[in-house]
Amino acid sequence: MKILKNAQIYTMDLRNPRATAIAVDDGENYSSRIIAVGDSDQVIDAFPKADVEDMNGTVILPGLIDAHFHLLYYAHNLKKINLFEINKRECISRVEERVKSTPAGKWILGHGWNQIHFSGDFPTTADLDTISPHHPVYLTAASLHAAWCNTAALKEAGITSQTPDPLNGKFGRDENGNLNGMLFEAAMKSVSNHIPESSIQENKSAIVDAIPDLWKLGLTGLHDFDRFPSYDALKELESERKLKLRIIKSLPVEELDKIFELGLKSGMGSDLLKLGSIKVFMDGALGARTAAMMEPYEGEPDNTGMLFMSGDELFEMTREAVLDGWSLADHAIGDRANHELILGYKKLREIETANQISRPRHRIEHGQLLNKEDIPLLAELDLIASMQPCHMSADIDMVEKYWGDRSKYSFVLRMLLDQGTKLAFGSDAPVDSENPFHGIHSAVTRRRANGYPGNDGWYPAEKIAAVEAIYAYTTGAAYAGNVEDKIGILRTGHLADLIVLDVDPFKCDPMQIYEIKPQATMLGGEWVWKA
Repeated sequence: MKILKNAQIYTMDLRNPRATAIAVDDGENYSSRIIAVGDSDQVIDAFPKADVEDMNGTVILPGLIDAHFHLLYYAHNLKKINLFEINKRECISRVEERVKSTPAGKWILGHGWNQIHFSGDFPTTADLDTISPHHPVYLTAASLHAAWCNTAALKEAGITSQTPDPLNGKFGRDENGNLNGMLFEAAMKSVSNHIPESSIQENKSAIVDAIPDLWKLGLTGLHDFDRFPSYDALKELESERKLKLRIIKSLPVEELDKIFELGLKSGMGSDLLKLGSIKVFMDGALGARTAAMMEPYEGEPDNTGMLFMSGDELFEMTREAVLDGWSLADHAIGDRANHELILGYKKLREIETANQISRPRHRIEHGQLLNKEDIPLLAELDLIASMQPCHMSADIDMVEKYWGDRSKYSFVLRMLLDQGTKLAFGSDAPVDSENPFHGIHSAVTRRRANGYPGNDGWYPAEKIAAVEAIYAYTTGAAYAGNVEDKIGILRTGHLADLIVLDVDPFKCDPMQIYEIKPQATMLGGEWVWKA
């Protein structure tokens, strides 16, 4: 048993919001629970034989939980070429350097480019063919909704100018109909399916190597949105007692037959690995201009993005899963996609009521642009807004450029909270920064780290308080995973997941939140990391 005393503890528990000491019992495999939260002297008197650690006035928060993460993709991404926030010339230079150290014929992989740093223009095969004629190159955009490849990669995949666009996807072409190396949405799989798959052992090793980086950021849990290879690796790691992070695992709607055949159920699992929601895609992304829109993108009168399914189609596809007890987590970014999603959820709520099913915790993933009339419906239908505030600060310029006046209804955090909508925050890593303090900073200031777009922030009426943002990264994320009775709050009986800070995020200059670095992270009563 241990006691942490002389701390500034923010419990996120409305019944007992502040304390100076916390007592933790002894447990195995990160299962220790909180047995007291209160005044230092009183807690020490109650457990005189406990080991006592003086926290010297530091701040303690519940462990942070990222409500939208791609763990396996993130883990493997650490070995890819980093293309974030650089121009096209630097991207090409980094690829060229990797080519020099890679045997001919081996794939060159990178992630993170964004055409906004390329003067707004998408890149082409010509940019890569000269430096890499003998290596297939596949570079994913930061959004993960577009990819850039060279001619060798297209040949490896057997794709020619005569290859038709796949359902819900598009091959980039020049004015003569020739392939230009851009792949949008489902077209990405036409190439990525030819990249050699990692073994389960390689997947496990990548995840184990990546987890300590997340501890350093204060993360003790996340909701994983990668597919079955991730789940298979996580199951083995858990059985080998090598999983040292709490995972709520989603599974893809395309695998419903497999899910039913295996008898998998939402909530199945342990305190370290638990099944969560069925993941569905309604549309694409802003960066690729494939997010489904009511009206065309600014300056693109023929482009309203890609709607992958209507609300009725969503209902028909997921009805059986919902009746089987699954909640849904639906990717929707454009205003049309969100509108159709809400229509589908309305029909699902009706059959839940008719069948006396307790309301599953359905989620809108991203909800980046909403129709004004749809905003109250999230609370009315008891939908969780699972959002990524870091996308907001990153996308300000693109939102203004492609959505114009509609921007006022983008990332409407304050409106949603005021309507009573529950928020859960995440990063969508590796799409954006995995650092939760970057997301908290964005939600509170609506500015980038450099202060852009000004002192007031972008649509400042939509700012939320630090306590609301941190709540969305703790209790809100736990609620979205249906585990708020175990994590997300520092309360007696909950698992002892917490972090230690030397800066108080509730009292510091809001711009300083971006730079906060945790000093220690505890998972289930064990210090897994200390600075």
